[in-house]
Amino acid sequence: MKIVFTGGGTAGHIFPILAIIRELRKNYSDPDLDLYYFGPKSAQSDVLLSIEKVKIKTIPSGKLRRYFSLQNFVDSFKIPCGIIKAVFLLFFSAPDVVFSKGGYGSFPTVFAAHLLRVPIFVHESDAIAGLSVKMESKWAVEVFTSFEKTINLAVNKTVCVGNPIRSEVAGGSREEALKFFEIQTQKPVLFVLGGSQGAASVNNLILETFPEILKEFEIIHQTGELNYRQNTKEAHVLIADEQLRKSYHSFGFMNETQLKNAFAASSLVISRAGAGAIFEIAANKKPAILIPLPGAAQNHQARNAYAFEQYGAAEIFEEDNLKPHLFLEKLHYLFGHPNILQAMTQGSENFSRPRAGRMIANYLLEYLYRSFVPIEGR
Repeated sequence: MKIVFTGGGTAGHIFPILAIIRELRKNYSDPDLDLYYFGPKSAQSDVLLSIEKVKIKTIPSGKLRRYFSLQNFVDSFKIPCGIIKAVFLLFFSAPDVVFSKGGYGSFPTVFAAHLLRVPIFVHESDAIAGLSVKMESKWAVEVFTSFEKTINLAVNKTVCVGNPIRSEVAGGSREEALKFFEIQTQKPVLFVLGGSQGAASVNNLILETFPEILKEFEIIHQTGELNYRQNTKEAHVLIADEQLRKSYHSFGFMNETQLKNAFAASSLVISRAGAGAIFEIAANKKPAILIPLPGAAQNHQARNAYAFEQYGAAEIFEEDNLKPHLFLEKLHYLFGHPNILQAMTQGSENFSRPRAGRMIANYLLEYLYRSFVPIEGR
């Protein structure tokens, strides 16, 4: 059995693919399972996929921008080159299906699959479908969505399953997590999660609240690898007290073990509003403060955040209102009202769909071998 995965190339596209791949391997043990990834060049993606023994083929691609940019001229050549290469690779690899995680990097492979009549499955992570998924959905056998109401997609083709998350980042023990991070105080733990690439404004918000915030909270902070060194230097200057420094635990990019323990240790998560982050927060049954990325395509992070908020799982801060004193006031209010945090925790659990990866894997197996075993519930 051969399956080609494709996506935009960012961690937000790759992590759900990893979750599906692991579920496929759990449910299909025959040695003929042959997995490929066709997509843009990405060092991080190549490492993550290579660990899963996925064969990687680089496909050039470009963004279809809806505004003027000189880069549009360059990308107008990349897209047809990518389609030609994808046609060639698909023809000779002869996959049984192509699974697209969306993003501009997926389009050449999906269009090539359409030309060659290879069955296509698509997944949209966000509450509003991106341009690539909107086009790809016209050729797809099935379109999976993360949110119950996903804008820009035909309802008759969609199945809401949630966003696939790696099971390895959920289900940790709080006691073990506190030991893992060597947290010895009784202060509540905040997990600041800016996404795999970090979030400069979120990082700055935390720095601007030093040292006051550390007097009341332990902080576990994923800064993003690009920001880690500068963030660490600034934190060292701002936190003069050696004891307070022990309450700040920063990382550039967190592996699965670190993520699992960070979620388990935390009382509240502060995060951007990418679909991957939201569904990982929900799988860990955590309340959250979400800070949507302004200027994100089609404002999808804000739509994601408000969909999560409707379950009572999160408070939302628009970046224009991201002031240190307002942020600290919100923290004081939430931790001064444990009943609100408990209700948010319940809302997060109600929102979660931790079996999304398994459901998609079984859909693919059902399509290929008619050996699907229905999974009850979410």
